Amino acid sequence: MTSTAILAYIPSPPQGVWHVGPLALRAYALFIIIGIVVAVVWGDRRWVARGGTKGTVLDVAVWAVPFGLLGGRLYHVATDWKTYFGPGGNPIEALYVWNGGLGIWGAVFLGGVGAWIACRRRGIPLPAFGDAVGPPILLAQAIGRIGNYFNQELYGRATTQPWGLEIYERVDADGRLDPLNGVSTGFVERVVHPTFLYELLWSVAIVVLLVLVDRKYRIGHGRLFALYVAGYCAGRFWVELMRDDFATEIAGIRINSFTSAIIFVLALAYVVIATKGREEPATLRSNDDEDRTSEAAAEGTSADGSPRTSVHDTTDADAVDAKPVQASDKKAEEEGSTRG
Repeated sequence: MTSTAILAYIPSPPQGVWHVGPLALRAYALFIIIGIVVAVVWGDRRWVARGGTKGTVLDVAVWAVPFGLLGGRLYHVATDWKTYFGPGGNPIEALYVWNGGLGIWGAVFLGGVGAWIACRRRGIPLPAFGDAVGPPILLAQAIGRIGNYFNQELYGRATTQPWGLEIYERVDADGRLDPLNGVSTGFVERVVHPTFLYELLWSVAIVVLLVLVDRKYRIGHGRLFALYVAGYCAGRFWVELMRDDFATEIAGIRINSFTSAIIFVLALAYVVIATKGREEPATLRSNDDEDRTSEAAAEGTSADGSPRTSVHDTTDADAVDAKPVQASDKKAEEEGSTRG
């Protein structure tokens, strides 16, 4: 191993948690929040561009985000149950979400359930909504991976590649080993593949591809969301093969690899059999927007409160001017019939 190679290694952050009095500021939580904000803002713009009502994505997120966090944690605990319920485990730590551990499959599944509930309440089609927020969700996932970098987690096997990631020994204030909450001692425990970075870059590439495909082919009816799922699964499958940390296995294969392969096939099948084309913009308007439009029509204003004009509307002056014209036309008709 050459000195130049060592200098090229990627250093890990010295810590992932900063304490301000009793408050713990965690990079992991910060980047998840940033990802959610980015997904809501960009997703809302995409939804409005498709014909939906502004603000809908935030309303749906109020349901989808809590469901997604719960689903992500449940999946993580279920697939890594020995850590919490096995020998030496502490079951109460299954609730410690701030220590990391959110399974993306559970987050997407239960987050989708929350989104379905919210979409039904607003009277909008879930597949179309999924197409609008698919790329933003994947971008949010990529941003969240930066939190894994600060936590020194989700890395791969040992490597001598110049882009290898240095994993530092971390200890707490009492000198005890604490990989998540501790501070680096400067001692490099190992150099590994930064699989969190591989997944981050793959996700960004799929986001760009989804946007380009959507612009060119105007995909709808949930097919773009299915492409997002398939694209992410393809990347997650090969990333999982590079990891060697503890994970539940089936026949010697990590359970996340099985999950990725199965969902990949199901997502592609949906792309093939789903309705082609894109929904009409009028079908994406939410119930409350229609209510505002009806109320505005009754009050003689537009949905945004401005005065509403119509080709059928006439002023009193117009009506007065129209009467002499109508009378003159009638007199001319009578004179013509007399002459004839």
